[in-house]
Amino acid sequence: MHISWLGTTAVKLQAKPFDKDITIVIDTYKPKAGNFPRSLTPDIALFTHGEKERITLSGTPFIMSSPGEIDTKGILVTAVEGQEPGHILFRIDAEQLSIGHLGLINKPLSEKQLEILSDVDVLLIPVGHPDSFDEEMAVKVVNSIEPRIVIPLAYKSDNDLTSKSVLDFLKEIGSKNGEPEKKVIIKKKDLPQDETQVIVLEKE
Repeated sequence: MHISWLGTTAVKLQAKPFDKDITIVIDTYKPKAGNFPRSLTPDIALFTHGEKERITLSGTPFIMSSPGEIDTKGILVTAVEGQEPGHILFRIDAEQLSIGHLGLINKPLSEKQLEILSDVDVLLIPVGHPDSFDEEMAVKVVNSIEPRIVIPLAYKSDNDLTSKSVLDFLKEIGSKNGEPEKKVIIKKKDLPQDETQVIVLEKE
């Protein structure tokens, strides 16, 4: 599973459940500033707060922006209602890996949300943005879900100059790994077992 960060809460996942690469994009909304793809050609597109103001998507992707569950192209996607009407949290299962994406959220998770997201291997969590968790709450959410890998999103970038740096979150969670990686490749067999690993991605 390849994971890359496009800015704010937008990410691109690339999986190969069978003999063909499948591209999944999440939250490809047009930012007000900075560099961002004008168009993408995903197989699956997921949106945590509706499809308004999204970029152009070429081809014929499967689009999901409401609660439910779908199994398409070897990818299982479960969407649960978020903290307010129209907000969605996603769980993606592919290649024996599970990934949770919370969108922009700043309230504790409900029992129903935790039931869906508990024990995901990789958690994509918003930090830094005014509408996201503060550092203390973000760490509490990580501890309640217990992922093997945490990837922070929605911190300061050229798309969002008003958000805080990722460093405050790293300090709160006790991670010394602040060196950003361009793209991360995660395999089930390589998941850390004894402690949660934090991976900081460099915006594409």
